[in-house]
Amino acid sequence: MTSSDYWDQDTAERYDEATADMRTPETLGTALDFLADLAGEGPALEFAVGTGRVAIPLSQRGIRVVGIELSEPMARVLRRKAPELPVTIGDMATTCVEGSFSLVYLVFNTIANLRTQQEQVACFRNAARHLVPGGRFVIELWVPGLRRFPPGSAGVPFDVSAEHIGMDTYDLATQQGTSHHYTRTADGTFRYGETNFRYIWPAECDLMAQIAGLEFERRLADFDGSPFTGDSPSHVSVWRKP
Repeated sequence: MTSSDYWDQDTAERYDEATADMRTPETLGTALDFLADLAGEGPALEFAVGTGRVAIPLSQRGIRVVGIELSEPMARVLRRKAPELPVTIGDMATTCVEGSFSLVYLVFNTIANLRTQQEQVACFRNAARHLVPGGRFVIELWVPGLRRFPPGSAGVPFDVSAEHIGMDTYDLATQQGTSHHYTRTADGTFRYGETNFRYIWPAECDLMAQIAGLEFERRLADFDGSPFTGDSPSHVSVWRKP
């Protein structure tokens, strides 16, 4: 077992509703186009497949998709929607599945759920282990927003609305962080939840890939192909197995 937070049954049952704005054809279209192009005729493996937000519509495009998921409750929700999509319960750093893949991908900042550098390096190695020669590993990850922190501040809000207040707290010495969520429920009360992570700089990702025997191919600001710059809040990065 890795250091990742474990998503329980209550969280799994709420997850699709909580991420509904990320499941529309408009928001998913460019990501699916990007991943389908890299997969080509080969199968794809998604680390931390969750409830299938990306895997299910990608498989509906005719690509064979296999998933690895730490949380059994999340996997149960996926299986209710797509029982034909194979999911192995396990962590993305060490769990292996049969076969080789033209694409391994990890979206929505999920590599940061692994809260040690050793586990994150192991995730890159696990991706390389599953790739055919010439196959790609893709991650979608935010850039640590340290410039948002005023001097002496331990945390800053990232979302403030009538329905949700979100705040990140960082430990700059250890690269550990916690996202704090206060979400309004139907009866007007607020539910608190937190997720823990270890943030990674893009250059650190490249070094992890190099350790895993992968070659840097490209870095974009988003799946839509927009260029990555010093002001980009996130990145989509691609490494290739020689």
